[in-house]
Amino acid sequence: MDTEPATQPAHLRRELNIWEAIGISLALMAPSMAANINPQGTASTIGRAVPLAFALATVGVLLVAYTFVQLSRRFHHSGSVYGFVGATLGPRSGVVSGWSLAGTYIFYGVVTSVAGGRFAADFLNAIGVWHHPPTWSGFALAAAGLVLVWVLAVTPARGGTRTLLVVEAVTVTLILVVTVVVFVKLASHTAPGGLGVDWSVFSVPKGTGASAVFLGVVFGFLSFAGFEAAATLGEEAKHPRRDIPRAILGVAIFGGVYFVVVTAVESMGFGTSAKGVAAFVNSQSLMGDLGSSYVASWVGTVITAGAMISAFGCALASAVGASRLIYALGRDGVSLRFFDHVSATRGTPTRAAAGVVLAMYAIIAFTWFVLRGDPFTLFLQSGTIGTLILLVVYVLATIGMMRLVFFSGERVAGAWQVVIPIAGLLVLGYTLFRNIWPLPTGVAWWGPTVAIAWIVLGIGWVMARPAATRRAGELLTQAEGLTPLAGSALVPAGHAPASPTDRMSPTDRT
Repeated sequence: MDTEPATQPAHLRRELNIWEAIGISLALMAPSMAANINPQGTASTIGRAVPLAFALATVGVLLVAYTFVQLSRRFHHSGSVYGFVGATLGPRSGVVSGWSLAGTYIFYGVVTSVAGGRFAADFLNAIGVWHHPPTWSGFALAAAGLVLVWVLAVTPARGGTRTLLVVEAVTVTLILVVTVVVFVKLASHTAPGGLGVDWSVFSVPKGTGASAVFLGVVFGFLSFAGFEAAATLGEEAKHPRRDIPRAILGVAIFGGVYFVVVTAVESMGFGTSAKGVAAFVNSQSLMGDLGSSYVASWVGTVITAGAMISAFGCALASAVGASRLIYALGRDGVSLRFFDHVSATRGTPTRAAAGVVLAMYAIIAFTWFVLRGDPFTLFLQSGTIGTLILLVVYVLATIGMMRLVFFSGERVAGAWQVVIPIAGLLVLGYTLFRNIWPLPTGVAWWGPTVAIAWIVLGIGWVMARPAATRRAGELLTQAEGLTPLAGSALVPAGHAPASPTDRMSPTDRT
C-alpha cells in the first residue's frame, strides 16, 4: 500500500541525459527551417555576404552563451530568463523581461507560421496539388497551420515532440548531404550555369555600410533563437551542472558552424551576381531549390516538406512559450486575470493559448487585409521585431549574470572573464543601435518601431502598477526556486549560501 501523503507535490523526474538536453535546444532552434528562409532576410540587405553576417551573429551568440552557461552551472531549475532577471536586477526588470519574452514568442509564432505557409505552398506546387499558388497562399496556409498549432498548444501531447525531433534530424542530415554535393560540384566546375566556388560571399559588396551589415545580422540571431532552451531542463537532467552547460555551448557552436557553412554554399550555389542574389531572395525554399537543381527533384521536395514541419513545430513552441508567460503574468496580477486559468481536464492554460494564437492571427490579418502586404515582408518585419526584443532580454540577462557572478561578493569565476559578457554587451548593443538608428523608412520602419513600442508599453505598465509589479516579482522569484540574498547572491530557495564546490552534487564534482 502506498503510504505517501496524498498532498505530497509531484516532482520532475531527473532522468534526461545530455543528448536529450541537446535535442530540445536543436528543436527550438530549428536549423532546417532557419537555413531555408532566414538567410533571405540577410541577403535582402547585404546581398551575397550572407555567411559573413551569420559569422558575426555566431560571435555574438557565443558571447551570450557564456551568460547561460554561468546560470546553468549555478542553478538547476526549470525556470525562464525573466525569473532570473527578476531575481538579479529586481522585480521591475523581471516583469519587463517577461512581457518582452512574450512579445518575442508571439512575433516568432508569426515568423514561423508564415515560413511554414511559404514552404507548404512550395510543397503543394511540387507534388502537383496546387499549381503556381498565388502570393497570398502563404497567408492562407499559415492561418490553416495556426489552427493545428492552437489545438496542440492546449493539448498535453509531449509524445509529439519526439516526432518533431526525428523529422528535424532527418532534414538537417539531408541538408548537410546536399551542402556537400553542391560544394563538390562547385569545386569541380560541374555546377549548373558554370558556377564555381566564390569566396566573395565573405566580403561586403562595395557601397554597403555597417548599418546594412548589422541589419542582416538580425536574421543570424533569429536563426539561433532557442539555442539556450536546454537551461529549462535543469530539474530533469541527471547531471545538470555538467550536462546543461555543455548542451548550451555545444548547440551554439554547432549552430555557428552549420549556419556559416550552409549559407556560404547556398550563396555560391545560387551565384553571387545580381541575378543570383535575386534568385536567392525570391526562392520559396533555399535548400529545397538547390536540392532539386543539384541533386534530384525529389530531394528538394523532401527538404521543403521537412522545413515546413519544422516551421510549424517552431510556431507551436512559440505559442506554448508565450501562453505560459501570459498565464504567469495573469496569475501574478500583472496582466489580465482572465488569463489566470488552467483547464482542469487538459492541464494547460487554454485561455492564454487562445489569446496568443488570436494575437498571431491578428498580425497576419492586419498585414494581409489592411496593409495589403505579402508573406515574405511580414516574415522579415516580424523576425526583426521579435529578434530586437529578444536582444534586449539578452542584454538584461547578461547584466544580471555579471552582477551575480562578478559583483555579488562570491568569487565564482576568474575576474578576467568579465571581458566576455562585456564583449557580448558591445555586440548586442551595437546590433540594436544599428537597427534603430537611423530609424528605417518605408516598410522597414515597422520592425524597430513596433519593437520599441512593445518594450515601452511594458515599461509603462510596470511603472503604472508598482505594487502589483513588486508582488509579481516576488512570486516569480519564488516560482523559480530562487531567493535573493544580501549582495544580490542567489541560491536555490531553502538553502544557505555555499561555496561553488559545496553547491555541486558529488557526481558533478567528478
